[in-house]
Amino acid sequence: MPRYFLEVFYKGDGLSGFQVQDNAITVQSEIQKAFTIYFRKNVFLTGSSRTDAGVHALQNYFHFDWHEEFPQKAIYNLNAILPLGIVIESVRHVTPDAHCRFQAISREYRYYICNKKNPFLADRSWYLPYTLNESLLAICAEKIRNHTQFEAFSKRNTQVKSFQCLIAESKWTHQDDCLVYHVTGNRFLRGMVRALVSTMVKVGRDSIDLDEFNRILNCKDLSEADFSAPAKGLFLVKVSHPTEIFL
Repeated sequence: MPRYFLEVFYKGDGLSGFQVQDNAITVQSEIQKAFTIYFRKNVFLTGSSRTDAGVHALQNYFHFDWHEEFPQKAIYNLNAILPLGIVIESVRHVTPDAHCRFQAISREYRYYICNKKNPFLADRSWYLPYTLNESLLAICAEKIRNHTQFEAFSKRNTQVKSFQCLIAESKWTHQDDCLVYHVTGNRFLRGMVRALVSTMVKVGRDSIDLDEFNRILNCKDLSEADFSAPAKGLFLVKVSHPTEIFL
């Protein structure tokens, strides 16, 4: 049976996350419902990178098996059924054993902080009207890039067996009147990016010093990290897969 990767982007407002949940509106549940309405057949989707309620994505993936060649013209019809905040970008034929989660090479996130009141950024950034020490933020970001164990930055209600993440990029930049944290890694733990951001912000506001940040980074107690960064500032930007799995 042919297998396909479904590429999707979405705005997290009003969604209870990425993966299907009982009595909740999620990206997966809405796409599966659209398939049922249009094709009058059910589809089971396997997700690549789970995002929490309120988190946005510029690119994410599902994979699914389909009984025949998938009709590309159906993308338009499925998008017409889907809520405005969820869009199917593409449906691509892949090798029969391709897995959008386990074969993902890397994932890239960005977190946006705005220190000026702006109604056009209110739903996609953390409004933080304070001065942040950007030199200290840069030092923290570099320490994260050279770190591999992130147990203190993972929410506990998760089923992972390892807290190791290999970070390829960790830096702060400016974009569209926002201070933006860029981070790319092979995998991320639940709540990890938001915890890293909010803990770094504590350093940037001089609430804790670099020695304390180092201690939190190396400890295994999640009560030490700060998880206060709101979901609306976080974007999953890109999920990369090996090119050879696409047919």
